[in-house]
Amino acid sequence: MSSSPFATQPPVGFGPGSQSGSDEEGLAYLPLPSGMRIFEAHLPEVADPDRLAPALSVLEQVIAALQSWQPGTSHVIPLTHLDRDNIALVDEAMGEGEVAIKVAAFGDARAMEIQEATFAGVWRLRGAAGTDRIEVAAFPRGALVRAFGAGAGIDLEGLDTPAPGIFNAPALLVEIDHRARARQPGELPHVINLSLLPHTPEDLAMLDARLGQGATTVLSRGYGNCRIDACATRNVWRVRFYNSQDMLILDTIEVTEVPEVACAAREDIADSAERLTDVLAAIR
Repeated sequence: MSSSPFATQPPVGFGPGSQSGSDEEGLAYLPLPSGMRIFEAHLPEVADPDRLAPALSVLEQVIAALQSWQPGTSHVIPLTHLDRDNIALVDEAMGEGEVAIKVAAFGDARAMEIQEATFAGVWRLRGAAGTDRIEVAAFPRGALVRAFGAGAGIDLEGLDTPAPGIFNAPALLVEIDHRARARQPGELPHVINLSLLPHTPEDLAMLDARLGQGATTVLSRGYGNCRIDACATRNVWRVRFYNSQDMLILDTIEVTEVPEVACAAREDIADSAERLTDVLAAIR
């Protein structure tokens, strides 16, 4: 029995590569984040170990704090007793990581700058006299205590009054207010993805005005950049991601104690203890 000639011949005009590629030239893809930073150990040179013994002792305390750290805990190592040379050695050994935090002045408290070290979970705090210290924590307590200012809550007055250009903001504000008031510690974050919701510039302006601005701003560099702003409502954060071309690619509001993207993971803190131990051994 003879077989049909079409049984062994593929049909013409079908399959990969058979169609014109003219339409593909018009496709535009959003640039993805790039340029991830990786850890590079830096070994300071110590000519006189005895002279810089206080700084080496601080590094030992940081290692001990990393090794004993448990979720929810915070260990503070003061640096006010160190002279300029010892402070310089500690700063050189710590380096600068991907996360920087600014805490604005609020009430009687002065402004504070916090820089993550190259060791995740190790934070360098600088501020007024007496606040020069290192903190070992998933997120520095000093940036959280004052994050939301007075935390007065969201003003919901007049949301039912029609206004030009306002569509989804009133409903979102009611949802955020409810979630913030009902939140219990340890609950999963409640995330509102503004990038996927229809909204107008007037909606965004209303959200910004009613949520307010807190005292804490977090800038994280990794794949692109992430900016996290505390709102003037307790447990409410604005989290925005940018690609390497500084284009906004994700805009969210999170109702949580601290956005997870800003926190050091337990595994990273354990890894920091090992890496800092190696650095201290090499310095000595």
